[in-house]
Amino acid sequence: MTLKPLLPDPTDPRLSRPIEGVDENGQAKSVNVIEERPLTIYLNSQEIVTAMTIGDYPEYLALGFLLNQGMLRDSDTVTGIDFDEELEVAVVRTAQATNVEDKLEKKTRTSGCAVGTVFGDMMAGLENLTLPDTPVHTSTFYDLSYQINHTPSLYMETGAIHGTALCQGLEVLAYMEDVGRHNAVDKIAGWMHLNGVSSEDKVLYTTGRLTSEMVIKTSLMGIPTLISRSGFTAWGVDIARQVGLTLIGRMRGKKFTCLSGQHRLVYDQDLSQVPDDDKKMRRKGAQHE
Repeated sequence: MTLKPLLPDPTDPRLSRPIEGVDENGQAKSVNVIEERPLTIYLNSQEIVTAMTIGDYPEYLALGFLLNQGMLRDSDTVTGIDFDEELEVAVVRTAQATNVEDKLEKKTRTSGCAVGTVFGDMMAGLENLTLPDTPVHTSTFYDLSYQINHTPSLYMETGAIHGTALCQGLEVLAYMEDVGRHNAVDKIAGWMHLNGVSSEDKVLYTTGRLTSEMVIKTSLMGIPTLISRSGFTAWGVDIARQVGLTLIGRMRGKKFTCLSGQHRLVYDQDLSQVPDDDKKMRRKGAQHE
């Protein structure tokens, strides 16, 4: 089954609204501002967490969060996901009861925007993880970067938001946005799980920093390559090297920096054919990273 690419819809009236103010000259000005609302996630009858989100794709976010926290295993059968818009609650239901109490006893606040939360041992599941050695051609990086940076999005309209895209070759399969990049990644994970999308030949592209949380989530999803226009944290690099994740940051114009997993790179791009960095995009990106 061929899936239609899932792309942002900046015209969705639920996700942003105009607010009146004044500019640097004291002149009236109207700007679109991103919405932010709570979503409480349940696993069966157990309340897990309340996340701040823009409110789109709550089912993907709830499922992806539980998967990336290790609260759902491959052996768990998801029987349904119920979302109540009025109560702002998403309930993920499984065929059999799950035991999440141990994870709820220990949680770590992460460096993600909008304050990400990781339950239990952050490194759980990474000890024996082996990522596929799928090669990645550097020529695809430049094409994907251009596609993503020029796709109509809430990021382009409002700022104050992060985007994450799941890519295969030169194709963007799913592009999610949220106030926290951890939410955007969780939405991707939920979308992949519900649609049976494999991970071994995929690339994850994010607009945000390459933190430990981003590296852990990407690795646990089984995606071997993570790319960003932004920079790295040292712990993120350490974890990427531990699990063999290809980690590429500072992807701007002709340039990028790879600090882990260089063995997957196939240098097939003629850099003389790559345009210089779009200064308008660079300024906008610097404002919102």
